[in-house]
Amino acid sequence: MPSTANKAYTPSLKKTLGPVMLWGLGVGYVISGMYFGWNLGLAEGGTLGLGIATGFIILLYITFTFSYTELACAIPRAGGVFDYACRALGRQWGFIAGMAQVIEFVFAPPAIAAAIGAYFHIFFPQVPVPVIAVTAYILFTALNIYGVKAAATFELVITGFAVFELLLFCGITLPHFEWKNITVNAFPNGWNGVWAAVPFALWFFLGLEGVANVAEETIQPQRNVLRGFGAALLTLVILCVLVFFSATGVGGWEKIVFPSPGAPASDSPLPLAMAQVTGSSGWLYHLLITIGLMGLVASFHGLILAASRASYEFGRAGCIPQVFGKIHPRFNTPANALVLNMLIGIAALCTGKTGDIITIACFGAISLYIFGMISVLLLRKKEPQLHRPFKTPVYPYFPIVALTIAVGALAAMIAQYYIHFALFMGIVVLAYIWYSIFTKKQTHATTNQA
Repeated sequence: MPSTANKAYTPSLKKTLGPVMLWGLGVGYVISGMYFGWNLGLAEGGTLGLGIATGFIILLYITFTFSYTELACAIPRAGGVFDYACRALGRQWGFIAGMAQVIEFVFAPPAIAAAIGAYFHIFFPQVPVPVIAVTAYILFTALNIYGVKAAATFELVITGFAVFELLLFCGITLPHFEWKNITVNAFPNGWNGVWAAVPFALWFFLGLEGVANVAEETIQPQRNVLRGFGAALLTLVILCVLVFFSATGVGGWEKIVFPSPGAPASDSPLPLAMAQVTGSSGWLYHLLITIGLMGLVASFHGLILAASRASYEFGRAGCIPQVFGKIHPRFNTPANALVLNMLIGIAALCTGKTGDIITIACFGAISLYIFGMISVLLLRKKEPQLHRPFKTPVYPYFPIVALTIAVGALAAMIAQYYIHFALFMGIVVLAYIWYSIFTKKQTHATTNQA
């Protein structure tokens, strides 16, 4: 037997995550969407318009998650949809799918960082919001560089607090729920409002697919990815429904969008709803605001982790400079990719265009869902022999339903936010041109993996 004593040590991603950690990551990626942002869809569609949009998005995520899990279990690699699309569609389309994923995961954290900065600014008004947001970026990037197990453990704890706070909020507000508050001005802009509300309905769940990007670091991914992914989805659907009805049912949707008549729309719906019950000076109100920060921190930190894996795989595949596909020799984490994403995120944060950043991230997410479902369908035909520890239930209907809803959502978003779509496509096209001109053709393991 040949000796391995003299072989150089090659750093690699460590398998340290189990189903509970995956649940914490999955819920943590998303949970800030329950705390802020979604209520802006009420200004577009009212309770009925946003409710209809959210219903379709829930169906999208149910069918998408179970379909995407098939890919994550069969091809447990850090690149997620990039690896799946490379294998199903070829390297060029895989690059475009991977860029959509990178845009989603890299552009979502700056929006959350801005919310974190605004929150802390309330308690420390002498410190500018951008300074707080940039400091948060540096701290949580450093934690992710230190190690995935430490990062995931922190995410699990902080997510647990965030879930508890949402349940506490619902427990306080639901006894004051009145159906008439749901029905007042429920459909102000008709079906046009439904289409305009789609990005905000997506914001409820945006980022859940990031669980697939840590499959390479999961113990027995063929079993545990399904458990973590499925449990996270169930938790999020329940929280989404509870938060939607408890927040809008205490005083009507306008009370959790506009702090006062004529005021700009607020991105803090839960404190506005809680104030209808407890006032804005009670200890429960302040507890909500204090613990509510954890929801923002959970998603911010979790998406930094997911984004680094997407960028790392791009570097490992040679789609971007390979230095970003290197693993830190001591911490076994993609440190270079983490720093790259932090710098891009800080640049986006400095634009001050939080709403625009969210919308561009949503275009990345929808594109990811489309490429993911196409990959599920094509790989079933191209590679029927591929070992699939988990198979999509009710195939092919689940991926077809998810694909149909995703295409419809994309069309609706383009019609409402065509300038943002142009910006999104501009980033993709420029990246593809750079890739075509400056990146040498390489054979990536994903594309020829048997």
